[in-house]
Amino acid sequence: MTAALACRLCGSTELTTFVDLGASPPCELFLTAAGLDEPEPTYPLHARVCDQCLLVQIPSLIDPDETFTEYAYFSSFSSSWVEHARRYVDAIVERAAPEFVVEVASNDGYLLQHAVAQGIRALGIEPSANVGQAARDKGVPTVTEFLDPTTAAAVRSEHGPADVVVANNVYAHIPDLLGFTEGLRLLVADDGWVVIEVQHLLTLVEHCQFDTIYHEHFQYYTLQTAQTALATAGLDVVDVELVPTHGGSLRLWARPVEVGQERSSRVADVLAQEAAAGLDTVAGYAGFADRVARVRNDLVRFLVEAADAGKTVVGYGAPGKGNTLLNYCGIRPDLLAWTVDRNPYKHGRFTPGTRIPIHPPERIETDRPDYVLILPWNLRDEIVPQLASVGEWGGKLVVAIPELEVIEP
Repeated sequence: MTAALACRLCGSTELTTFVDLGASPPCELFLTAAGLDEPEPTYPLHARVCDQCLLVQIPSLIDPDETFTEYAYFSSFSSSWVEHARRYVDAIVERAAPEFVVEVASNDGYLLQHAVAQGIRALGIEPSANVGQAARDKGVPTVTEFLDPTTAAAVRSEHGPADVVVANNVYAHIPDLLGFTEGLRLLVADDGWVVIEVQHLLTLVEHCQFDTIYHEHFQYYTLQTAQTALATAGLDVVDVELVPTHGGSLRLWARPVEVGQERSSRVADVLAQEAAAGLDTVAGYAGFADRVARVRNDLVRFLVEAADAGKTVVGYGAPGKGNTLLNYCGIRPDLLAWTVDRNPYKHGRFTPGTRIPIHPPERIETDRPDYVLILPWNLRDEIVPQLASVGEWGGKLVVAIPELEVIEP
């Protein structure tokens, strides 16, 4: 228990440890070769649950300006993610028939490009200048700003209220949760929709997805805590879907309370699932840290035994979640020689903290390693077929979460 911190949702100072992952650098600050001889700051990665409102959160120790002004993550490098976004837009059109859609944290236009293709007026709000420019290059109008009440009021004044506001995998990234939520309400029309996708804490707990805890993710939601957060700005969750993205996510359909729309039965169903898992009480969060330690021990044991046997293990992907895993487990190039990534921005750079070199994917075919550790396990179904050729030289694929598994490609 600690009284040094206050819950960013309800203000309570009664917080209980969920899991303490030690300290690591921000997960998207990839190092250049020149930066290898420079100091690298690390920050505690200690998640706690609020005893009062049950929001799981980490302290706000890094400024989003440091991470998101120049960002290494481009959504469109995952083809399955772009396809997910296309179907997502279709679902929005079917339910809301919007004439104007705003997406907050719109990245490189991966989602709004599908709205533009259907002739829907669209606007992205994206703080990262480099990925925002990629969206504009696709024909997606994008403003380079963080969302807060001031930005929201200015956008509404210039462009009008949005029929639909999309906040896709950003609601966890906000240290000013109350201000951001107010911004969502300011953007949306009084009879409009706010649609949010965010990782579901229920699946994080059930499948030990601790590597999705990193400094960019300030909080982790159940439906119950998401409802509480949205209600602070007069938004009511009237429907919810459980979607498989990021290992299991909530898709929240919220409307201004003035609409008075009846909630679907799925809202009660998901709340019941969370209660059955014990996530409606602080006690339900106990024991997670022990399961996390077992994942670490199994992976490190496998890597040490592979090294002792003279086997080469490399990585596939350099996602934020992978950097949490590598730093928590203390995995460096002696155990994971290098990794590859489809994003050219990362080529020639090194993973934060663990300093593992990042190469283009073709390096796997050239070097023919014995094992390939898939770091973005949430894209396993997309990646395993891409790595089918690893089996040609007797190589195998490995995933560490939810438990260690060696795969014959």
